[in-house]
Amino acid sequence: MASDLFAARVEAHGLKPKHVGLMVVLETGRASSQLEIARVMGVAPSLVVALADHLEKLGAIQRVRDPADRRRQVLTLTERGRELLATCAELAESADAEFAADLTVTESVVLTRLLDRLAARQGLPTAPADRL
Repeated sequence: MASDLFAARVEAHGLKPKHVGLMVVLETGRASSQLEIARVMGVAPSLVVALADHLEKLGAIQRVRDPADRRRQVLTLTERGRELLATCAELAESADAEFAADLTVTESVVLTRLLDRLAARQGLPTAPADRL
């Protein structure tokens, strides 16, 4: 349900959650080549190529050939990509708030802390301290 809420919000920006996931991988520095990104995301390299093609058309990323290995393409976020990722973060927060609207403040804090522990173990971004 939470994924569906988020997907509906980012769709208005021409994105799917996997596009956002790729941008998060780039932003966090976990990977930069298409093959590394595929491993981190747990998807086929061909999917990363398709996601990157779309993000490149939106001006969110750019591809650069690695001078040390011309077969390798390095992806980087552009300024437009960082702006789009910030927008997606806001959309994720609003989707989270809607999803957890029936929780008490205490329950929400506990849930956020537990999810942060799981995310941190996977090397994913966690909630800002002011949200706890």
